[in-house]
Amino acid sequence: MTQTTGRIFDEMARLVNDAAGVAQGVRREAETVMKAQMERFLRDMDLVKREEFEAVKDMAAKAREENEALAARIALLEERLSARSSAADELEG
Repeated sequence: MTQTTGRIFDEMARLVNDAAGVAQGVRREAETVMKAQMERFLRDMDLVKREEFEAVKDMAAKAREENEALAARIALLEERLSARSSAADELEG
């Protein structure tokens, strides 16, 4: 009887071990499917990558600085033109 009981326990242990292996396989498969679906979802949302965002942000900052420099230059040129125009008016008048 002890030999039969030991064999039953061995068979049960093997069955539980096989079930654990199958459960692990199912878990890995579920993770793979979920990961693929999440990647597809994010790709379909058309999100911007951080590197692209940072590059555009840097470009915008540079463009803003250039605009400010050009605005200052235009203001200076307009001031000079206005001064010349005033001087010419005084000479004529």
